[in-house]
Amino acid sequence: MAEGRNTVPSSVSVTVAHELLQAGHRYLDVRTPEEFSQGHPSGAINVPYMNRGNFISLWMSKNPNFLEQVSSHFGKADEVLVGCQSGGRSLKATAELLDAGFTGVKDFSGGYSAWTQNGLPTQD
Repeated sequence: MAEGRNTVPSSVSVTVAHELLQAGHRYLDVRTPEEFSQGHPSGAINVPYMNRGNFISLWMSKNPNFLEQVSSHFGKADEVLVGCQSGGRSLKATAELLDAGFTGVKDFSGGYSAWTQNGLPTQD
C-alpha cells in the first residue's frame, strides 16, 4: 500500500464503538499516560499519540515511536478502535495507522468523554 497521507478514517459513534468492542474489536487509547491512568474503557491499551512536554514546556509533541509501539500490540489486520479524550488525536492517529497499512482501524468519535457520558464500563 502506498503511503498517501490522504486517507480519511471512518469514524464510529459511542454506541457502535461499544457494540464493536463487545463483538471482539480491541481498543487503542491514544491519550497521554496521565489521562489514561485517570480512567479508560475496560481492556484498553495505551499508546500515546502525543507526548506532553517537560516541566518547562506544556506543549505536546507527536510521539516519534507511535507506529512502532502500536505494532508491538496490534497486527496490521487487527480490528481496532482508536480513541482519545474527545476525538481529535484519535482521528489523526487513525489516519496515520491507515497510511501505514493498518487495515482494520476505525476512529471512535467523541472519545472517552462520550464513553463516560453514556455510562459505559471503565477501569482505572
